[in-house]
Amino acid sequence: MPTSEQVEQELNREKYKRGFSKAIRSTIYALITVAAVAVLVAVLLLPVLQIYGTSMSPTLLEGEIVLSVKGSRFATGEVVAFYYNNKILVKRVIAHSGDWVDIDIDGNVFVNGEKLDEPYISEKALGECNIDLPYQVPESKVFVMGDHRSTSVDSRSSAIGCVAEEQIVGKIVFRVWPLNRFGSINK
Repeated sequence: MPTSEQVEQELNREKYKRGFSKAIRSTIYALITVAAVAVLVAVLLLPVLQIYGTSMSPTLLEGEIVLSVKGSRFATGEVVAFYYNNKILVKRVIAHSGDWVDIDIDGNVFVNGEKLDEPYISEKALGECNIDLPYQVPESKVFVMGDHRSTSVDSRSSAIGCVAEEQIVGKIVFRVWPLNRFGSINK
């Protein structure tokens, strides 16, 4: 027959096992909840995107990781991400529905007859443009262009054209990688 000390030790060991199992289950549930919330936030509110290609250089470089914010209205000059042929492209908003866009041979962009001030581009170019200029942006669409005008395929090309507002994933607001370029994306 076991002594009272042995019974007490066995009782303490069983309590410890139950407490340990409960702590492990509680930790796993907490981790799953945090992961689910993080996924929901990343998908619904702040999609994280990686930049591919050079169409937005020097503003965004290939391989950089950025955060976007979902919204419904995007101002001229803001950088947006949008769906195109099961891909996500990143370009800058130039004009909205009803606006008239014109681009001269030197690459100067005019919206409703006024020349755009574009400090974010390093070189101007007409680029790949097969639309008739001046061009009026259709209803519920935005006219977008990349910052590297000579290589970017954007609304100047009928292959992409203007972007429907429902195709827009969100506005690019913050660069998280690489760390030496960490910070907000300026207009």
